Amino acid sequence: MAGPLTATGRRRGYARGVASKSERVVLEVGGREVAVTNPGKVYFPEAGIAKLEVVEYYLAVAEGALRGAGGRPNVLVRYADGIHGEHFYQKRAPASRPDWIEVVTLRFPSGRSAEEVVPRNAAALAWMANLGCLELHPHPVRAEDLDHPDELRVDLDPVPGVEWPQLVDVARVVREVLAEHGLAGWPKTSGSRGIHVNVRIERRWAFKEVRRAALAFAREVERRVPALATSKWWKEERHGVFLDYNQNAKDRTVAGAYSVRPRPDARVSAPVSWDELFECRPEEFTLRTMPARFAAIGDRHAGIDDAPCSLEPLLELSARQEAEGQGDAPWPPHYAKQADEPLRVQPSRRKKAQAKKVRPGGRPRPARPEG
Repeated sequence: MAGPLTATGRRRGYARGVASKSERVVLEVGGREVAVTNPGKVYFPEAGIAKLEVVEYYLAVAEGALRGAGGRPNVLVRYADGIHGEHFYQKRAPASRPDWIEVVTLRFPSGRSAEEVVPRNAAALAWMANLGCLELHPHPVRAEDLDHPDELRVDLDPVPGVEWPQLVDVARVVREVLAEHGLAGWPKTSGSRGIHVNVRIERRWAFKEVRRAALAFAREVERRVPALATSKWWKEERHGVFLDYNQNAKDRTVAGAYSVRPRPDARVSAPVSWDELFECRPEEFTLRTMPARFAAIGDRHAGIDDAPCSLEPLLELSARQEAEGQGDAPWPPHYAKQADEPLRVQPSRRKKAQAKKVRPGGRPRPARPEG
């Protein structure tokens, strides 16, 4: 076994120079030893990035990554065989783990529960990366209060064929609507094709209320730029940029700030300022470019916790929309049917079902007798 190494001060490029996948490296991180098994195992073949370089990345940006995912339960998204191998989502923390890895018990809408990992420090991030966790997937709650989210998540998800400039155009409207409702948005590239805007909120509302506020927000953006954005849940009805309000439902997670994404270029989810968002390209931010940026300018979201916002203005908007006839919208399929939720059936299937009930002449078919 290799002797303990410090997390800093090692020669650059060590991960790329590891000769054997079976070698074991021990890092000393914040007074704790973190073993990195198979450090030379290649995770990103096109970029030539192995496991140890992923671990080093998270140590380099730990302060920012913990601001987004620290103190929160995290789903483990494991790419044990690299980005081209099978990956899986693991809600339950491994039974074999260091005693300094914190966990918290979450109870899900299905009625089941699981102990999920709560990273608190750089050593925990390194330990997670050693498991093959390229991405950080934090819940929008703190470990000490699992029932009241402190983050509203605006997820801009482009439909196939929509390019980055259109996302930026929608993001400008997102910023405008947030400001008009007294909300401070903190944008980041998703690291994939989209944009995330996080809003730190007061811990006063339950998940259903936060989701309803997100739905109202999505509908308002759609109302202002209907040719560019949509709040429609069913894919067959979407166009342009979808504002995924259901990312605010309980048990949903999104890639956190500084998450490495499973793209050939090892792209990362990059916190940016609004001005940067309007000028940047997402491919500029990768596992290899982000550490230098972080060292030079720090975390663009450093002030996110300074002034939590109120959801009251968005909930008032939701009430006005409901008074105008816009009630709830569909939930994801594995959630229990909600009292005021519309039919959870694709519009095209609903139309086919209705057509079968009508005779060729247009008269409804008589109901079959019971019994």
